[in-house]
Amino acid sequence: MHDQGGDTAKDTDRRIGRRALLIGGAVATAAAVGTAVLAQDDLRRMWWRLPSVEKPRKEGEVDFRGARWVAASSSNWRMADRPDDFGIDRVIIHVTQGSYDSAVKVFQNPAHGAATHYIVRQDGRVTQMIRELDVAFHAGNRDFNERSVGIEHEGFVDRPKDFTDAMYEASARLTARICARYDIPVDRKHIIGHVEVPGTDHTDPGPHWDWDRYIPLVREAAAKQSASPSPEPSTRGA
Repeated sequence: MHDQGGDTAKDTDRRIGRRALLIGGAVATAAAVGTAVLAQDDLRRMWWRLPSVEKPRKEGEVDFRGARWVAASSSNWRMADRPDDFGIDRVIIHVTQGSYDSAVKVFQNPAHGAATHYIVRQDGRVTQMIRELDVAFHAGNRDFNERSVGIEHEGFVDRPKDFTDAMYEASARLTARICARYDIPVDRKHIIGHVEVPGTDHTDPGPHWDWDRYIPLVREAAAKQSASPSPEPSTRGA
């Protein structure tokens, strides 16, 4: 399951420290030499990190075709420009320990301090709550937050019946698309459970999550997507 609160302060501290030094140094250098020392793309990425500047977002835009957009509270994630600023090399599998509705509710609660990028329902429907380019507070480990995409699955870790065929298949298609987008190997080193994140005290997805079934499903979905490539543009959630 997602974490409560632990990442918020740490991520904020990192943003203020490293980003402030980066921006300040870049501005001072540019002012001193009076020329465009830094590449245009780097300057654009620095600009939106300045206080009160937000990178443009399209309301309702999703990264996975067919996903429904429901925005998480901005307190539960951090704006970024992934994979340009943080490379993405992991998909982290979570279980909500509750219903879909309860997961959405807590991810929209600014006091919760945590959320994942996606939730997969038992009927296979996918909801996106945070853009993949942004850092979700979901892993309980700042480094893993910055380098991963988090996927929640509706249900309880001690109820194997909650992990339905529709859920496994939809989640596999989603993970395959994420892996293709960021060139992530489809294996257990790069597709991991929350329990495998260093320093976490969480146990999800639990002993009933069938990795021997899931990874082959992801590979199968990846092969189908590769054989019939189609653009995966961001679309407005229904």
